[in-house]
Amino acid sequence: MKKDKFVDFLIFTSIFVSTITFFTNPFEGYLHYFIFLLLLPFFISRYGLPKAPFQIIFLPFFIGVFQIMMGNNEWFLFFKIFLGLLLSTIFYYYVIQYYEMNIERMFNLYLKWSYWTAVIGIIQYVSFKIHFSPGYDYGWLHFNKWAVVSSGEGLIRINSIYMEPSQLGIMLGPAAFVAILNIFRKQNLEYKNYQNYIILIAMYLSKSSTGYIGLFFVIVIIGLNLGYLSYLGLLLAIGFLVGFGLYNSVDEFKSRIDAALGLWLHQDFDIKNVNTSSFVQYNNAHIAYNNFKEHPIFGTGIGSHPVAFEKYSYTRSIVKIKGFDNNSADANSLLLRIMSETGLMGLFFIIAIVIQCFVGNDGIDNKYWVISGAILVLILLYLFRQGNYFVNGFPFFVWLYYYNKKAYLEEKQNNLAINATAV
Repeated sequence: MKKDKFVDFLIFTSIFVSTITFFTNPFEGYLHYFIFLLLLPFFISRYGLPKAPFQIIFLPFFIGVFQIMMGNNEWFLFFKIFLGLLLSTIFYYYVIQYYEMNIERMFNLYLKWSYWTAVIGIIQYVSFKIHFSPGYDYGWLHFNKWAVVSSGEGLIRINSIYMEPSQLGIMLGPAAFVAILNIFRKQNLEYKNYQNYIILIAMYLSKSSTGYIGLFFVIVIIGLNLGYLSYLGLLLAIGFLVGFGLYNSVDEFKSRIDAALGLWLHQDFDIKNVNTSSFVQYNNAHIAYNNFKEHPIFGTGIGSHPVAFEKYSYTRSIVKIKGFDNNSADANSLLLRIMSETGLMGLFFIIAIVIQCFVGNDGIDNKYWVISGAILVLILLYLFRQGNYFVNGFPFFVWLYYYNKKAYLEEKQNNLAINATAV
């Protein structure tokens, strides 16, 4: 039992803790890499070598090598990302096997870790209010990719154990799905009533536009699953009113909306617009679009976005500013990165996963549609705002999404067989 809990701890530490690196050259040595290397020998000895991860990565490997030969990518950039993606895909595939495909257990473990992540975030906010430095500045924990994120209101935006508030918003997305569903239906799926509100309070205190968009996704997905299609207009109106309230009460949210509108609608490169994360998103969209136009079918290969960045970035031409090259590697959005690096092949692949593996509420109140909708929120937020293929265990959630659909179909088939036998 102690061994099982220790393995649980290691697995979910690899998913939730991304702010510790042991070295930065020639690549960033994240804590999760060391967890992979620690547990992989155990997994391989128990389960053997898996086929599925290698089959998924087979074609991108050869396309990547070809694009290097064509001068559209570099060997180091390619292998740094390819090996990291292969390693994490294999590791989390093993994780699914380790839990014997018990989707509910894995999802519940995620919910527990998310709750305590939210609690840490609220402690961070309260500690700042009472000027208790160790309670809000976690530098003493040696999170070397972590920093206090200040707010324009003389406060802080909570990021809990994450590098940025947006990462907190993404990782709490599925938990917020369960919390809002609980409140709406007056249930206690894994969370007690006060825990539902702790999750949502943490989302609000992050002051992350990504987190707020996640809440909008939650409302829409729940509404559609519960058969409120006719009320979609009302949901959108409520979402608009909530967004309007946040726009007028949260300065960071307002500045990002204003900058986004200025850039996307008017191509206004005034300093107030380019000096925000909205410009990073806009710039990377410009880069990805132009790279996609040149290489629409297969892209320029995994890890190649920095090469495209050098060719197309506004920071190299129109906007002569520094400090916005931090997302040159990951495009600040997984959707943009997939479009840039893998073209239509990658886009069709991720869209197929999202659509084909989704489990809707078929009228029978089961766990599968809840888990599917919750994880879909996280996947959508990754596509929108997180460009790293494997940070915070993204492959784990994709495998969980896939196997949740598989488990649903198997149970449905078994029920049909039982009913047929009974007749």
